[in-house]
Amino acid sequence: MSPRIYVGGLTSSATETRLRLLCVPHGTGTLACVIRSKTTGQPFGYGFVEMGSAKEAGEVIMALNGIRLEGQRFDVFSVPGISPW
Repeated sequence: MSPRIYVGGLTSSATETRLRLLCVPHGTGTLACVIRSKTTGQPFGYGFVEMGSAKEAGEVIMALNGIRLEGQRFDVFSVPGISPW
């Protein structure tokens, strides 16, 4: 099972592709999921990324946790054993 990380603080324009590309410079982001409202389709402001290894997940957490992007502060941490998809 590949390690998964939670990314909170996403903007309303967040997409799976943008979320994955945000993590790619720090490791292999194999799968990304932005959590959306079933009724409106708008993002709730958080998502999950599956990384290639635990080391890569740690690098993404260290690089992105607490940064500001597009006016939003990111909260990034490991999510053991939870599959959002």
